[in-house]
Amino acid sequence: MAFSATLDTTESGTAKITLTGELDASSAGIFKAEVENAAGTPGVKRLVLFIQELEYIASAGLRVLIFAKQKMGADADIHIVGGQEQVLETLVKTGFNKSVIIQKTYEVA
Repeated sequence: MAFSATLDTTESGTAKITLTGELDASSAGIFKAEVENAAGTPGVKRLVLFIQELEYIASAGLRVLIFAKQKMGADADIHIVGGQEQVLETLVKTGFNKSVIIQKTYEVA
């Protein structure tokens, strides 16, 4: 399945990116560009990644997640919503689950 990353910013200071397909070295640049767009939006302090349709994440995708955490700033929250078992397992094995908020469904705090 082809990769896509779709950014939707809202007025509540939340940027939402929906990821589908396989996030690997060839598609990481697409995701990184959307993260940069989200981080560049004034007032955004929360990044929500909807990954229900993300089938695979490679190390290049994990690097973009680390970049997202740095780019959004220390006081920004990153939520990861949904996720297939294989993708969530990768996040746990790499310890990235300690830097983000993983949820089955997105609930606004």
